[in-house]
Amino acid sequence: MPVARPKTPAHAACWSVMAKGLQGFPWTVLLLFWAVPPPPGARAVHAEVGGPGLGQPGDPVLLAGGRVKRGWVWNQFFVVEEYTGTEPLYVGKIHSDSDEGDGSIKYTISGEGAGTIFLIDEVTGDIHATERLDREQKTFYTLRAQARDRQTDRLLEPESEFIIKVQDINDSEPRFLGGPYIGSVAELSPVGTSVMQVMASDADDPTYGSSARVVYSVLEGEQHFTVDSKTGVIRTAVADLDRETQDRYEVVIRATDMAGQLGGLSGSTTVTIVVTDVNDNPPRFPQKLYQFSVVETAPVGTAVGRVKAEDSDVGANTDMTYRVKDEEGVEMFKVTTDSDTQEAVITVQKPLDYESKKVHTVVVEALNKFVDPRFVDLGTFRDQTIVRVSVLDVDEPPEFRPPSDPMEVQEDAHVGSVVGVVTALDPDTANHPLRYAIDRSTDAERIFDIDADTGAIVTGKVLDRETAGWHNITVLAMEAENHSQVSRASLRIRILDVNDNPPELATPYEAAVCEDAKPGQLIQTISVVDRDEPQGGHRFYFTLVPEASHSHHFSLLDVKDNTAAVHTQRVGFNRQEQDVYLLPILVVDSGPPALSSTGTLTIRVCGCDSSGAIQSCNSTAYVMSATLSPGALIALLVCVLILVESSRLSVQPCVHPSAPPVSGHAAWKGSSWSALEPRPISLPPSNTTQLLLMLVLLILTLKRHHKSHLTPEEDEDMRDNVIKYNDEGGGEQDTEAYDMSALRSLYDFSEIKGGDGGGGPGEGGLGGNLASELHALPQWVQNPDLDFSLFRDYICKKVEQADEDVSVPPYDSFQTYAFEGSDSPVPSLSSLGTWSSGSEQDFSYLGGWGPRFRQLAALYAGRKGEEEGEES
Repeated sequence: MPVARPKTPAHAACWSVMAKGLQGFPWTVLLLFWAVPPPPGARAVHAEVGGPGLGQPGDPVLLAGGRVKRGWVWNQFFVVEEYTGTEPLYVGKIHSDSDEGDGSIKYTISGEGAGTIFLIDEVTGDIHATERLDREQKTFYTLRAQARDRQTDRLLEPESEFIIKVQDINDSEPRFLGGPYIGSVAELSPVGTSVMQVMASDADDPTYGSSARVVYSVLEGEQHFTVDSKTGVIRTAVADLDRETQDRYEVVIRATDMAGQLGGLSGSTTVTIVVTDVNDNPPRFPQKLYQFSVVETAPVGTAVGRVKAEDSDVGANTDMTYRVKDEEGVEMFKVTTDSDTQEAVITVQKPLDYESKKVHTVVVEALNKFVDPRFVDLGTFRDQTIVRVSVLDVDEPPEFRPPSDPMEVQEDAHVGSVVGVVTALDPDTANHPLRYAIDRSTDAERIFDIDADTGAIVTGKVLDRETAGWHNITVLAMEAENHSQVSRASLRIRILDVNDNPPELATPYEAAVCEDAKPGQLIQTISVVDRDEPQGGHRFYFTLVPEASHSHHFSLLDVKDNTAAVHTQRVGFNRQEQDVYLLPILVVDSGPPALSSTGTLTIRVCGCDSSGAIQSCNSTAYVMSATLSPGALIALLVCVLILVESSRLSVQPCVHPSAPPVSGHAAWKGSSWSALEPRPISLPPSNTTQLLLMLVLLILTLKRHHKSHLTPEEDEDMRDNVIKYNDEGGGEQDTEAYDMSALRSLYDFSEIKGGDGGGGPGEGGLGGNLASELHALPQWVQNPDLDFSLFRDYICKKVEQADEDVSVPPYDSFQTYAFEGSDSPVPSLSSLGTWSSGSEQDFSYLGGWGPRFRQLAALYAGRKGEEEGEES
């Protein structure tokens, strides 16, 4: 907008101030009026309004002479801070063109500080500041001005906003707000090493003059440190900072405003600079010789003493390790480092002996764990010292020289026999005499004694290896004049065996023999025990006592493996004549000397079934062996029924023949039924007992009768030839543990077959003399006509297949083969192949075939008897 510009320097200054103050002010409304008088010839700037009131803001009107009319005019909008005058400070003036000076217009202000800090004259429009202002607290105030009609309070001009700025003066000194300041720098750092940075703050206006321009300087400590005047960075001024000499510095830093010019304000702070440690000092022992003493009985691990090397450094730079440098010290002593105190702990590594060496010299070396390579040129970071250890003599207990092997003595040694000698020595230089003793807590029975002077151990009692084969005793050795010095040694004594115990039967053997036993049948295998333990092992010999009365009935076979087998020597036994045989057996060991004992084998004669299983060994069993016939069973059943019927009739009430069935609720009386009380029916006690007894006998008899009439197929499968024996034998090489003739007799049919091998009675097959021929079956005679190659080939083929089968497990397995062979050496027993009828066949010879054919003989003999009874 066109305004009158000042022509003088004073006007120019005012114009500059006005321009700064009116930045952002609504120029369409307000215009600054200078209080400075205009220069000569210059026109005064004022606003006039065309009409009775102010025009709208932003509507400039070009007047004569180039003047512009505006609605608002005042004198000043700058206020100097920290005004100390007594009168209110004049700020400026607002005026309206419509104001004719008659007081009809009222001026008001509102906004920040209006009415408190800033007051306005309602008539003249003058504004005054009534309080002391501080730019550092508030830099400007925003207010609004109004011109109203005093009578009608009508707004004559639109409300307009203006700003009053507080002008700065240098009234605030720089301040260090980040304190206290603590920095650190490593010792021996080079010159110019940065330590830390400090910064000061000035509250004055940095845009107005130099009031806020701060420079730094060092007030105290400038010999060792410097500070950058602009940035405030503190640096080292020397290169020989030594922490061991001085580890802390107090440096005073000053900050001055006005760029350090005269009259500027300043502030200061103290900076603490800590010099940190580096490993620049090696460890050093305070002295070069240390002396310690220790008793010779000190156990391994005992601490002898402590030494410590000094290090001027601190922290981890003082960590060090110690070690033994000389060979003698390494062998006898050990050095460890105490991590808490950094001391060297010297301990005993091997037992000491005053008599062997009285003084030991140990060289101990200390060295730093962490060495800074920057300071290697300062010297070696290690040091050595000498430790002298004196061994003190003490009275020690004796030392044993025990034998390396256990002592041995024969168990038949006489009382007082010398077992061995123990020796002990006094390790002290005095070499005191010793005494020996046995700790009786380890030999409470006093089986051994010891000579107190010589240490000879002798037997105190008769020894028995079978009772105790080893003895562990403790022998004591002590000084004769000081029994408190005692040493102990454990001693083992072995008792050597001699043959002083005869062999005995392992158990009181009892055996059983069937009445129909054959000669050579195995009855019992016996073994013996011997408490002795000969070095070559046991070897026993068996024989029957020659004068034994029953030796001709039985035989004894020495199996050569320290067992013997008892066999029968006669055909059949009769328990009616004698049911128990006592067989004395003599057993002799191999010595030396050879000892023997006699044991008795009890043999009982028992009744056996067709398979050879024992049924009864009691001679009175024949009394109950007979079974009731079917007729006796029927008679017994009739007796039971009669007894039951008689009991029932004795308790039934009289009932009319024509009466209906009743259950005890009514009875016939005269010509009508009358009610009766029900009564329980009970049998007499004697009849009840008899009834129960008869029922039990009947059940037992029927069961026994059923067993005795089993069919041949249910009782025994005659197709299989089974030989039972209760003996494991001695393995594959043992062929005498059982009677092989019992197995071989199954195939000895040379006498039965005859010359042509016919099967009929007319062909010399099964005849009446078959029984006598079967008795000779146990005598084995090899028949050249028997051919077992068929079975051998079959078995070999199966074995070959099993070996080649990869699915078969790699261990012994049991294989079952259903293969009967081509034919049987025994002629057929079937009646289909005979030429005669059943009535003409004589089966009496079956009774001589032995127990396996007893059931068959009974069946055929019983059938023939029934047929003869029918014919008669």
